[in-house]
Amino acid sequence: MAPHKAKTSLTTFPASAKIVSEPLGVVLVISAWNFPFSMFEQSLTDLCITSSLSILNAFKRHLTIACFLQVLSIDPVIGAISAGNVVVLKPSELAPASSSLLAKLLKQYLDPSAVRVVEGAVTETTLLLEQKWDKIFYTGNSRIGRIIMTAAAKHLTPVSLELGGKSPVVIDSDTNLKVITVRRIISGKWGCNNGQACISPDYILTTKEYAPKVIDALKKELEAFYGNNPMGSKDTSRIVNLNHFDRLSKMLEEKEVSNKIVYGGQKNRENLKISPTVLLDVPLDSLIMSEEIFGPLLPIVTLNNLEECFGVINSRPKPLAAYLFTKNHKLKKKFTKTVSAGGIVVNDTAVHFTLPTLPFGGVGESGIGSYHGKFSFDAFSHKKSVLFKSFLGDSAIRYPPYSRRKLGLLKTLVNSNLVDTFKVLLGLS
Repeated sequence: MAPHKAKTSLTTFPASAKIVSEPLGVVLVISAWNFPFSMFEQSLTDLCITSSLSILNAFKRHLTIACFLQVLSIDPVIGAISAGNVVVLKPSELAPASSSLLAKLLKQYLDPSAVRVVEGAVTETTLLLEQKWDKIFYTGNSRIGRIIMTAAAKHLTPVSLELGGKSPVVIDSDTNLKVITVRRIISGKWGCNNGQACISPDYILTTKEYAPKVIDALKKELEAFYGNNPMGSKDTSRIVNLNHFDRLSKMLEEKEVSNKIVYGGQKNRENLKISPTVLLDVPLDSLIMSEEIFGPLLPIVTLNNLEECFGVINSRPKPLAAYLFTKNHKLKKKFTKTVSAGGIVVNDTAVHFTLPTLPFGGVGESGIGSYHGKFSFDAFSHKKSVLFKSFLGDSAIRYPPYSRRKLGLLKTLVNSNLVDTFKVLLGLS
């Protein structure tokens, strides 16, 4: 939070400069439903910034969790508070129990003149967006993101949009497929809310000859994790509501997609359950390959060679995450250089989300801005430039009347070139 010193130049000599972080003002945080609370093994000290400690202690007591890292509702609020702002939090109405708990605990433990929770649905959110804010931070889908940005434009309000997209997984043939690769894909896909996560693997890219091995390994490990009857497993999440269930069912029941299922496909609308489902070579223009899936469906797209993956990925909107499994160092280097995504993970999925030392955010249609750790503080701060100039050392060359000699001296000063400056002063240039 302390000001950072900045270098000065001959142009401003004698002077000192610094960058001061100041709060933006009154900010609105609109959070998502899928991870109102998210737990990872991480020291509490990594998250405790200034007044946010009371939030963490409150949740620790009420939820009996010893470790607590990224929270889609609380993390932005912590960043906003630590930067000195006042906050209105609008939790998602799709997780009403979590929304109610947030409203209760924040009111109980924090100053209501600094932090408020507004519960509700479309009507309440619309009314909030009609107000003038100094920053809007939104986590959700791109459709609502466009609405948020349109509303913010009316008041020229800056926004952070944490959106999503179709995050690809590229699998090379030299990976530890049966043990590491497939398990880590399953963990990132079905272990994260049954695919209902913005950084969940959305589709797999691999070669035609290697795809059967990938499918066999997926089947074996899925059965090991969720049993022969995954619909009855307590380790798979339900779909959040009927609307999302029907949306996923529509993807699965599309004419040219329904016959591409190679594993799973079971559904129970009454219990909002869809089993882990793997599909092979669905059409690239199908619904399941055109929209973010956000559910337990995982298409595999086969390629003639792995180099084709770059064309497939880069022909689509930039994803929030991109994953690569390989031992090939040249491929790793090319992937990180060629693929534009919010974040890239090599030989794992989703774990970059847990690192407060990495900025988390999208690019292009997958989001604007980033946060987590110190980046959350920066997201809610204005970096103010401050220059302190002395009354000493004033030079006549900046004032009229101007001459060629003055112009030459000004050019050398702007370029901070001491040698040329002395040449001009001596009349040698």
